[in-house]
Amino acid sequence: MDFLPSFPTLLAFAAATLLLAATPGPDMTLSISRALVQGKKAALFVVLGTSLGIVVHTMLVAFGISALITASPTAFLILKTGGAAYLFWLAVQAIRYGSKLTVAKVEGPKGTILSNISSGFWVNLLNPKVIIFFMTFLPQFVSANDPAVTHKLLFLGFCFIVIGMPVNATVVMAADWLSSWLQNNRKVLRGMDYTFAGVFSVFAAKILLTQAR
Repeated sequence: MDFLPSFPTLLAFAAATLLLAATPGPDMTLSISRALVQGKKAALFVVLGTSLGIVVHTMLVAFGISALITASPTAFLILKTGGAAYLFWLAVQAIRYGSKLTVAKVEGPKGTILSNISSGFWVNLLNPKVIIFFMTFLPQFVSANDPAVTHKLLFLGFCFIVIGMPVNATVVMAADWLSSWLQNNRKVLRGMDYTFAGVFSVFAAKILLTQAR
C-alpha cells in the first residue's frame, strides 16, 4: 500500500493533528455557539460540515489547486474577502439571534440539518488561513519525489479528519453539558453571545490581513 506513510511519520502527524485540532478557531467557535443555542445534535452537524470542508482543502492541496489560488492575487482577494464577510455575518447573527432564540425558532430553517452542515462547511472552506495551513502542513509529511505523493496527501487529509472530529465532538459535548446551567443564567449566556461575536469579528479581521505569501 504505497499511499501509507511510514509509522514514525504517522505518529508525528497524529501528534501534530491533535494539538492543532484542540486550537480554537472560527469553526470551533461556531460549533460551541451552536451547541449552546441549539444543542449538541445541531453542533455535531456543524462539526460534520467543517470536516467536509477539510475534505475539499485536502483535495485542493493533493491536486495542487490551492497553490494556484494563493498564487493569484485576485483569486486570493476574493477568497479572503468572502471568508471575512461570512464570519462578520456570523457575528451579527450571534448578537441578533443568539441566546434569544426560543425552541420554536430553533426548530425553524436556521436549525435544519442542512443549514448546520452548510454553516460548518462554509466557515471552513472560506478561510484562506486553512488553505495556507494545509499547503504548509500536509506536504511536510511526504516527499515531493515520492511517486505516491498525491495518494499520501489524500490519506493524511483523511487521517486529519478522523483524529480531529473526536476532539471537536468532545468540545461540543462539554458545551452542551453546560447549556442547562447557562439557560438559568441568561446574563452569562448573553455575554457569551457577544464573546462569540467578538471572536468571529477578530478572525474575520485576521483573514482580511492574511497574505498569500
